[in-house]
Amino acid sequence: MPTERLVVIGGVAAGMSAASRARKINPRLEIIVLEKGRDISYGACGLPFLISGQVARPEELVVYTPEFFREERKIDVRLEHEATEIEPGRKLIRALHRGSQPVDIHYDKLVIATGGAPALSIPGAELPNVFNCNSLAAAIRLRRFLDDKNPGQAIIIGASYIGLECAEAMVARGIKVSILERSASVLGGFEPEIARRVQQGLSDRGVRLHTDAEATAIAAGPAGQGITVQYGSGSAAQADLALLATGVVPQTTLAQTAGMRLGATGAIAVDDRMQTSVNSVYAAGDCTEVMHLVSGKPTYFPLGTTANKQGRVAGENAAGGNARFDGIVGTLATKVFDLEVAKTGLSTQQALADGFQPGRVVLESYSHAKYLGGKPLSVVLIWDQPSGRVLGCQMIGEEGAAKRVDAAAVALHARMRVEDLLHLDLSYAPPFGTVWEPLLIAAHEAVKRRRGG
Repeated sequence: MPTERLVVIGGVAAGMSAASRARKINPRLEIIVLEKGRDISYGACGLPFLISGQVARPEELVVYTPEFFREERKIDVRLEHEATEIEPGRKLIRALHRGSQPVDIHYDKLVIATGGAPALSIPGAELPNVFNCNSLAAAIRLRRFLDDKNPGQAIIIGASYIGLECAEAMVARGIKVSILERSASVLGGFEPEIARRVQQGLSDRGVRLHTDAEATAIAAGPAGQGITVQYGSGSAAQADLALLATGVVPQTTLAQTAGMRLGATGAIAVDDRMQTSVNSVYAAGDCTEVMHLVSGKPTYFPLGTTANKQGRVAGENAAGGNARFDGIVGTLATKVFDLEVAKTGLSTQQALADGFQPGRVVLESYSHAKYLGGKPLSVVLIWDQPSGRVLGCQMIGEEGAAKRVDAAAVALHARMRVEDLLHLDLSYAPPFGTVWEPLLIAAHEAVKRRRGG
């Protein structure tokens, strides 16, 4: 009986998780991974730290080499192979090797892990002094420019998570940073109190933030030196380089032209087994949408944690298993200079849009006992007023926010009410927390407000 073949399009988080899990489930399966670049497995979330120099060498971000997968896991990794077409009827993939050599590859099962791409294409983005930080290769290119040219000024287009992290990285290198953000605030999806504190933190470090400032074009600077970014209604800013940090959108062209259904978010629609609308084809990672367990609706949430989980499920099922991925509650954390910023679940505006009647409480507490140097910690708790169900939680402070929000994430998975939160038995010791945990203080206030007290 011929050996069955699984082909995975795309490496890194989702693709290599799928291939590795498939190998674990079925040792006899032939597995081929097509990766259009030369990097197959690396810590993408560590890229800003490569820019700052906290990660000294790109090799430190590499998790596994192609040789490891080939030799240890018997996975046929084919670098510089870009899939250009899928023919589901013939179970055939057409690819270009190194951009010119056409290759046809048959599959029995297929996993699409094509990831995401920069969200905005701005005229002039192809100029040599314009960068992004969406891949290891892109980060290496930026790092080399910073090392070789020692620029003095940078413009970051977009106040996304990666944009703010790269702002910190460049400030650490002595670069003056300006950020152009097209919306009215940084970090979309965060409550106003959290966003304002982030903006104050940027100002304190000398970062100039321009809101309601959509970048419209990039051009070479005077006498060909540096760049000029046009934004807003005729404004312009000059710098030595520009960094695009406008977020990502799913790369779906390959799937869509093959007849796979896209969801309401514009990403590939999959079920809880990561199955697409086309038989024998699965998808995972930043090219797919995912179910939000609080809203009950599909959402687009491109994070490495989600991609790895989806990849494992897709790989197991493609190899004959029966795994499922229920969804997410939208938990994330980032660092902006001295501030930890974290959230899980829905914001107030998202809750309203999803048909809830949200209540919320904002409080100031401490990360641990004040007499031991505890730092101020801001907490926002959001719940549904009629049912009491917890809908979301956000935190910001110099310490204690990033991991503390995980307790709220568990509450969201368990569909707990604020009354249930009130009685959680959370840990306490003066070096680690306060005798009344900030999340429980917020729950206590929420219960009072629900009862009209």
